[in-house]
Formats: sequence, C-alpha cells, structure tokens
Amino acid sequence: MASKTISPTRMELTRLKTRLKTARRGHKLLKDKRDELMRQFLEIVRRNRDLRARVDDGLSGANRALSVASAIMSSDMLEQALLYPRQRVELDMTFRNIMSVNVPVYEFKTQAADPSDIYPYGFAQTSGELDDAIAAMSGVFSDMFELAQVEKTMQLLADEIEKTRRRVNALEYVMIPDMEKNIKYISMKLEENDRSTKVRLMKVKDMVLEQAHGYI
Repeated sequence: MASKTISPTRMELTRLKTRLKTARRGHKLLKDKRDELMRQFLEIVRRNRDLRARVDDGLSGANRALSVASAIMSSDMLEQALLYPRQRVELDMTFRNIMSVNVPVYEFKTQAADPSDIYPYGFAQTSGELDDAIAAMSGVFSDMFELAQVEKTMQLLADEIEKTRRRVNALEYVMIPDMEKNIKYISMKLEENDRSTKVRLMKVKDMVLEQAHGYI
C-alpha cells in the first residue's frame, strides 16, 4: 500500500524514479561488497584454522617439555633460570584496508645482543627438556602474533558483513518495494486524473458545440 502522505504529482513521480534508480544501483554495489567480504572472510577463516592448529601443536609440545623439565628440576631452579630473559620484543601495529575495513597488521621485532640466543640461562644447571620447551615456545611465537592479527581481522570483517547484510536487506525488502509501490500508486493516480480531465474536456466540448448549434 502506498504511503498516505505521498503527493501524487509528476514532480514526486520523477523524484521517486530517480531515488529508485539510485537505490537499485546502491543495492547492487552493496551486494558486490558483501560477496567480496565473504570471500575474504572465508580465506581468513582457512588461514585461522591452519594457524590455530600450528599454535596448538607448538604450545602442546612446549607444555610437555616444560612439564618434564619441572619434574627433573626444582621449582626454585626453574624459576631462577627463566627470571631474566635475554631478548626483548617490540610490537608495531599498522593497518590495511579490506573493502573499506581497516584491519590491523602486527609486526614484532626481537632485540638482543645475539638474536639467535633464546635461552636466558646457562646450560650447566638446566635440563635439555627446558631447552626444548624454550625452543618450541620461540618457534610458535610468530604464529601466535599472526593468529591474533587474523582473529581480530575476522571479527572486524564479520561485523562489516553483518552491517552490509542489513543494508542490503533493508534496500531489497523495504525501501525498493516501497518506492515501487509509491511509483505505481502515483502513476495510477496521474492516469486517473488524465482520464478525468479528458472526460471533462469532452463534456465541455459537447456543451460548447450544443450551445453553438443552438445559436445557429
């Protein structure tokens, strides 16, 4: 049903047709954006799955080695060995744009006198299992940062997909159908007015002819 407050004029009809054309173009662009966001999202989901499996495997290996080291070494010795790390990590964050969504890009740098030296202790008083735990944790470190980046990207893309989906649905099921109904309503009213005007003109013409005939 057309809006009761709409004015059935040719100017309003032209305005509505222009808005409908714009709405249809916007609807197509939003659908294209939604589809591309979904494609990007699914790619990142696959990347997230691979990263999570690698991180879980790495952390599981590190935890197993650390558990064995804890059983071999005393808690005081283990705490003392890990008390002062030799490396320092700096994290930089920039952004990249994915379909108007700014997603984070994490980059970490390790600062140390010897970047290859990951063990903050001497080897005389520690076990080889502790070395294995530190090596496993160091190996999974970069994957953990990338996993955090990927999961934040997934969250931001999911929010944007939901917003775009709502806009597409609003255009497709509410705004465009309403404008089409209003255009149809105004067109019918204008046609009805044209017919009424033609009937009145024909009656006036007949009256004029009748009066003219009567005067002859």
